[in-house]
This record gives sequence, C-alpha cells and structure tokens, in this order.
Amino acid sequence: MVAPPRPQRLTVAECAERYLAGVHVETVRGSLSPATERSYIRDVTELVGLLGEGRVLDDVTGDDVDDALIRYQSGPDGRFNEPSRKSGPGRSTATVNRFRQSVTRFFAHATRQCWVQADPMRWASPPGKVRDLLRAERTALSSSAAESLLATVGESAGSTAGTVSRARHDQTLGARDRLVVALLLVLGPRVSELVRADVVDLVREPGRTQWRIVGKGGTRRTVALSDPLADALEHYLTELRPRLAARRPDDADAQRALLLSWRGRRLEAQAVRDLLSRAVARMPEPYRRPTTPHALRHTTATLLVADGWDVKVVAELLGHASIATTGVYLDRIDGELAAAIRSHPLAQSLGARSRGD
Repeated sequence: MVAPPRPQRLTVAECAERYLAGVHVETVRGSLSPATERSYIRDVTELVGLLGEGRVLDDVTGDDVDDALIRYQSGPDGRFNEPSRKSGPGRSTATVNRFRQSVTRFFAHATRQCWVQADPMRWASPPGKVRDLLRAERTALSSSAAESLLATVGESAGSTAGTVSRARHDQTLGARDRLVVALLLVLGPRVSELVRADVVDLVREPGRTQWRIVGKGGTRRTVALSDPLADALEHYLTELRPRLAARRPDDADAQRALLLSWRGRRLEAQAVRDLLSRAVARMPEPYRRPTTPHALRHTTATLLVADGWDVKVVAELLGHASIATTGVYLDRIDGELAAAIRSHPLAQSLGARSRGD
C-alpha cells in the first residue's frame, strides 16, 4: 500500500504566493479574466493578513476561518468614501460571500497540493444568504424600455430633466456606443467578454457575421449577428474605429481590440457602465431608471424566454453551462403571468363548456 503524501509545513504567506502565481498563469492562458485575477489577489492578500502571514497553513482550523470572516465583515468597505453610498457599517453580506468563495477556492487548491491535511472550510460555519431583493439596476428592462435605450444611446447630450448638459468631447463616439448597447441587449455577453473582444474574433463574410466569444474559464462559443447588428458593426469598423486606432499606432493591444476609447486605448468595463449612465440620463422619463451591463444581460434572457425561445438556447447564447444558472437571470415581466393564464390550452375549453351550460 502506498502511503499518503505528507503535508508540507508552509506558512500562510508562502501558500498564498504560490496560489496567486498559479492564478496569474491561468489568466495568461485566458482561463481567467484580469478582473477575476485582481479579485483573487485582493481577497487572498486580505486573508493572509487576517490569518497571520507567518502561521503554518495546516494549523488553520474552521474556527480560525470563521473568525477571519467575522473580522472581514466588520471591516470598513473601502470602495465607497461617501457614507451616503453605504447601507450600513462594515461590508455587505454579498461582499462577504464573495470573499468566502475566494477563500474556499484557495483552501481547495491547498488541499490538492497537500499544503493542508484537511480543508478547514469543511468545519467553518455555513455562509449567510443574501435575502434582499435584486437591486433595480440589476433587473431586466421591459421591451419598451430596452427599445427606448437603443433609440437614445449615441445621441448628443442636450436637455435632460430640465437642465442643459455640457458638451463632451466623446459625443462623436455615437457609433461605438450604439454598437456596445446593441451587442449587450441582443446577444447578452458579459461586460468582460465584450471589452476583451478583438477584431479577429469577428468573422465577417458576405451575408453572415459571427462573433467567437471567449467566456469564463477560456470556454468559447460562437454567436451569429443579425443583419442590423452586423450593419452597425460594419459602420463602426469602417468609419470610427480606424480614426481611434490611429491615435495609438504603437499600442499592440489597442490595434487588436474591437472597442476603443476616445484616446485609442482598449475600452474598459467602467467606460461601458459610464456610457450606459449617460444614455439612461437621456431616456424619456417613463422608462428611465439606473441600469448596468449585467442588467442588460438579464434583459436578453428574459425577453427571449418571454418570446418563446427555449431556455437551453438562451443558456447557450449567454454561455451558461447549466440552464439552472439561466433560470436565475429570468426576471418576471409585468403581465406575463396573466397572459400565460389567458393562453392556457384548457382556458378556451372551459369557456365553451360554461356557455353550453
């Protein structure tokens, strides 16, 4: 019988350094996004401080993990400096659960590498659940609100809610902004997938345009663009993008990138959120409410299913490995339940029988 491998007596800091080196390798390979890498670095670095960098990782217990989680939750949320943007002291349950997921992945890796004899997460307290309703910015838009957003995006900033906006130098980016919002609404990509897209990822042939999307874990899926969407893409690539790319001719990443900023750099996720905010500010008042790229992803899923598309097809479009994940994205549309009851196959039979009686 072969003896089990002996655990390595490594400190918390040493294990974290080795783990994050592996995370960087996965990011270079394309299996992880740079944003995910930054999140792991931030969380694991904070975990090292909570557990003690000189402590042997194999000595960490489930109680130690619970204590670290409690201290993390009670710590200040450094994202917001303004008290008005925080719902209360400390970090939110959702933020703590995200941190817990990073810690869980770290200890799972440590177990496989024999840095610990047993995963301490097995004895940690179960995670708390987020009981609050979805924020309005994360829920799906109605079809009429989505159409209003598409019609509004890219327009020159003018009078909004009785005030006159100052002119912006990026008002000439309307073709790019319309393409961005159209891609988010029609195809529902993650914002990270959108900003990582390169020109070579778009296969443009007569009568057919396809986008090869690189998703989570390096997975790939190919989606076809509708004719109007392909026309918007062609207009941006032939009219606007060459002028933007010419501003940074020596930037190799910018020359590859599909979406570029005013200064010719690859567009960042925050810039996408900002252009959405500007577009929403110009929407008609009845449809105006805060939205995010993730909310537009919800919108894609919800409207397609409401229109009769199979959930499996929608899951493939969104890049979900399981339709259970897609189900989480489906928000209720006002009037949908009533319409389903009216169209129930037995509804007409019941009405005919009642008239006969």
